[in-house]
Amino acid sequence: MSARPFLGFSLLLVLLTWLPWPGRAAAPQVDSTRKPVAYHFVITSLPTNTPADAAVYLVGSFNHWQPADARYRFRRQANGLYGLTLRTSLPGFEYKVSRGSWVAIEGSGHGQVRANRTVTRQQARAGDVEIRVLSWEDLSGTFQFYSLYDLLLLFSCFQAALLLVAIPSIQQANRAANRWLLALLALGAGGTLLTVLSSYRAVANAYAQLTLLPDFVWFLYGPLFYGYIRRLLFNEGPARQQWWQPWRPWLPAVGQALVYLPYFLLDSYEFQLRLVSHDAGLRAVLLLTGLVALLTNGAYWLACRRAIRAYTRQYEASVSYAQNLRYLSTVLGIQAVCLGLWAFLFGVVLASRWVPFDVYTLAARSQALIWLVFSTLPYFLGYVVLHQPEIFRLVPAAETRPTGPAEVPPAADCPAPPSPATPPPAADRPPAPRPVPATPRPARVPAAIDLATAQATVAAYMRAHKPYLNPSLTLPELAAELQLPPHVLSRIINEGFGLNFFDFINAHRVEEVKQLMTSPQARQYTLLALALEVGFNSKTAFNRAFKKHTDQTPSAFFTGLREE
Repeated sequence: MSARPFLGFSLLLVLLTWLPWPGRAAAPQVDSTRKPVAYHFVITSLPTNTPADAAVYLVGSFNHWQPADARYRFRRQANGLYGLTLRTSLPGFEYKVSRGSWVAIEGSGHGQVRANRTVTRQQARAGDVEIRVLSWEDLSGTFQFYSLYDLLLLFSCFQAALLLVAIPSIQQANRAANRWLLALLALGAGGTLLTVLSSYRAVANAYAQLTLLPDFVWFLYGPLFYGYIRRLLFNEGPARQQWWQPWRPWLPAVGQALVYLPYFLLDSYEFQLRLVSHDAGLRAVLLLTGLVALLTNGAYWLACRRAIRAYTRQYEASVSYAQNLRYLSTVLGIQAVCLGLWAFLFGVVLASRWVPFDVYTLAARSQALIWLVFSTLPYFLGYVVLHQPEIFRLVPAAETRPTGPAEVPPAADCPAPPSPATPPPAADRPPAPRPVPATPRPARVPAAIDLATAQATVAAYMRAHKPYLNPSLTLPELAAELQLPPHVLSRIINEGFGLNFFDFINAHRVEEVKQLMTSPQARQYTLLALALEVGFNSKTAFNRAFKKHTDQTPSAFFTGLREE
């Protein structure tokens, strides 16, 4: 997927960041044609641990963020509240409340960094601007240090750390895919942990540039997850490429590092001041890189979705047992939610250009929600390690003709042929099917035979020999029994029966289990036992196939038989 169609939009977005808009902090311009408006601020509540003799100041873009400007000190009023009147011609500005220094600045409800407040002329004309200070960053108690939000993020990091230790010890079948999975878990855990740490005053003041490090997840997560998908599903290995081709997916991350480098070289206090005041240059860099990262991750998300769909088509055309792709769909769903919230964040930034509202608070909450959703990914990325120890399998490409190749983004190369088929592990394999008496094999059917005759031959063989009782039956195995080339048998099933190989075999299994349900002995067995008896390898696969071919659940069908 190319980002060229979005280039004009990205340039427009960057241009908007340089134009005056509500809340812009860098070098506010006073409009001499506007009459000064009185902004009357009232502090309705202060934290209980505020010192009794504390001097409280208003600090913001109107005074270039000087935290102890005597002109903007709050005075106690007759009603006991702190008040301040500020007359200015500014159309709007950003501000915070301080106790005379950047160390003693107001924080969020848990003592973390609070987003800048914003106010407009319309709000000033409507009445008093009420301020409720929730905490001071330097006076946050220990019990406030970790919020529920922080604990959820930290627990996700802990879960990822456990998987980083567990995966190498319990998963040896697919080390190539595991290495990519480990890199994904480490990247996600590192970004989440840095997000939590950089939100606290002590860390933010000492290492202000630490807030930029989680942004590198933007350009690293997409190629890592796509590489994991390709190695997990198609068992791809390194292909012969020119020396520079393997580096192509990582070039955006390198470009991001070069763009961020001047800000890493700044003094910590100077960078903190630019960050708090929403410096126009820094804001343009963050918006542009964020937009490019959103488009890049969207392209990788579509590529992963196409790869999973292509793999599904391949295994349904060649194997008869169900494969668990639901956890990958869940991961894609979580990623889609993150991308949607990310796009909403850019929509908020654009909307604030014309509609005055507290854009920074809403943007901060949207960003926090994105990280909260993102922190759930370690549970689903580790699912394959704990519940499916063997890699998904496909028959060799030389023996079957998939319905379509996996599509990849322009920067990726075509995959190598899938790995040879291997039987499922004994722990995951259902009980052996009932023995079928050996009977003479049918004569070889010519490939150019009439389709109806070939269809009748295949149907007769399925009734007589019941090969579908084998839970690991594949298309090449059935073709060998029929003495047909696999692609000829695939054509007979697709065109003659109107089904793919997966549905064709499961349809026979469903009919077999329906016959077993009608017998008096069926009451002695559970539905799962009957499903395993006819070749299904899991309860989920049985329920899904039965519902698809009968429009009824197995329990509803069995209940109807009992009533009859």
